[in-house]
Amino acid sequence: MCCISQLSGTRQTIRLDRVRRIAAAIAMAFALVVTMSVTPGFAQSPTPTPTPTPTPSPTPVPVPTSINYDQSAGNSTLNLGSWFLERLGNQASGGFNRAFRTNPGGGGASESTEDPRYRTWIEGYGISVRTDAQGDFVGDKRKTFGGVAGFGARVAPGVNLGFSIDQSHTDIDVPLALQSATLDLTQIGFNGSVDKGPWTWAFAVVHGFGKVHSNRDTGFGLATAGYRAAVDGALTEISYYWTQDQMRIVPKGALEYVRATSAAFQEAGGLDPLNVGFTALSRARVMIGAEIGRYFILDQKVLDLSAYGKFVDNFYQNLGVVQVSLGTQSIIVPGIGESRYGMDAGASASLSLTNTARLYINYDAKFRDELTSHQGTAGFEYRW
Repeated sequence: MCCISQLSGTRQTIRLDRVRRIAAAIAMAFALVVTMSVTPGFAQSPTPTPTPTPTPSPTPVPVPTSINYDQSAGNSTLNLGSWFLERLGNQASGGFNRAFRTNPGGGGASESTEDPRYRTWIEGYGISVRTDAQGDFVGDKRKTFGGVAGFGARVAPGVNLGFSIDQSHTDIDVPLALQSATLDLTQIGFNGSVDKGPWTWAFAVVHGFGKVHSNRDTGFGLATAGYRAAVDGALTEISYYWTQDQMRIVPKGALEYVRATSAAFQEAGGLDPLNVGFTALSRARVMIGAEIGRYFILDQKVLDLSAYGKFVDNFYQNLGVVQVSLGTQSIIVPGIGESRYGMDAGASASLSLTNTARLYINYDAKFRDELTSHQGTAGFEYRW
């Protein structure tokens, strides 16, 4: 019995050892599975949430409409040069002056009567201009007031020379772009004429210089600038003086060239002030038309009335371009001009108080597809 009991105890011990080995093996397998599940090489870890990258602020770029005031100022300078040239040409070849040289006494005086050798004149004028929108230019309104003083002399029979100074101030308004500017321009001009029978050849040259002051509303204050402007031009004209009793008809043909420039400048103040480059505009045109006039004798005074019309062909226009920069960004903006074809028209009245003194008024208008202007002039002339 003792041996049987020992054998039974030994078997129980063996079973317990097997149970322990099996339990240990299961525990080791479970630990291995857990270890493999958390090891990066064998299991995929969750993707971390990316940190948002801040969006960089856009680089400011110039807007083409930002320099509408500069485009308008350049066009104003060009047109003021043309107007002064044409007034000088009319001083040299206008029907009344031509009639005075041909018949100095007026009202039937002898053509052999010696006319005054020298003359001087002063004028005051006002101009209203409206330019329509074209391209990135939104349109403008301009008002100019100015004065002219001149001196002329007959240097030889049939040969006359003159010198004039024109001083003007122009207010420029570009309301749709919230911009404005002023242009103060001084022009110096020379003119002359040569009479040969009924024919007259006249010429005029001008040089002008001035200053532009601009204001641009940026929404965060005004961006302002001041810069130089200049204009040069020349005109040549041929006319034929035909008269019958107290009436006259004067056909004319003229060729004109004008060039205007604006210096480079930098705005100050406001939001994102601009750097604006040098610009130049030029134009050549031919004008063909005629003047018709008649004088009346009223109480020993001569009243002269006249009107004219002419066709204009701007056969060459270089509107120029200007570089506009804001930081490292820049754009190219073209200038503005006129339509190729147009008409000019006007009228004048002159009252000769004596053989040496007269008062006169003139009206001149220009009609283009993109531009309309009206000018009124009042003047006094004295001869001796």
